[in-house]
Amino acid sequence: MSKLKTQKNDASVDQFLAGIKDEQQRADCLSLLELMKELTGEPAVMWGKTKVGFGSFHYRGKTSEGDWFHVGFSPRKQDLVLYLHCELEKQAALLEKLGKHQIGKSCLYIKKLEDAHLPTLKKLITKAYKSPAIAGATIE
Repeated sequence: MSKLKTQKNDASVDQFLAGIKDEQQRADCLSLLELMKELTGEPAVMWGKTKVGFGSFHYRGKTSEGDWFHVGFSPRKQDLVLYLHCELEKQAALLEKLGKHQIGKSCLYIKKLEDAHLPTLKKLITKAYKSPAIAGATIE
């Protein structure tokens, strides 16, 4: 069983976000930082070089095992990536109300925060933070 490459570290979240060159993306990330802090009650922590996470849990998958964050985000070249472990494919009703986005298994991709319906985004973040998949901590 392999260990995850992305690990929690002591790098500065503020310094990382201050280094985002695109002004809109930096502003969106600062808004997400405050929103996720408020909704989770957790401090922001860097995971790897580019992910900001809130909370943590231990899981065991089919091929890997390790610690991961409950919810988080990462600025990418094309999109903001929100890591939401609430089985996004099963959140059709909320996703319909969200606005322009794409999803992966546990990732929500949006171009700009203003593209998302904020009350719906808050519900998705809260749902992911309280996800039973995390509570059980075994993800197969």
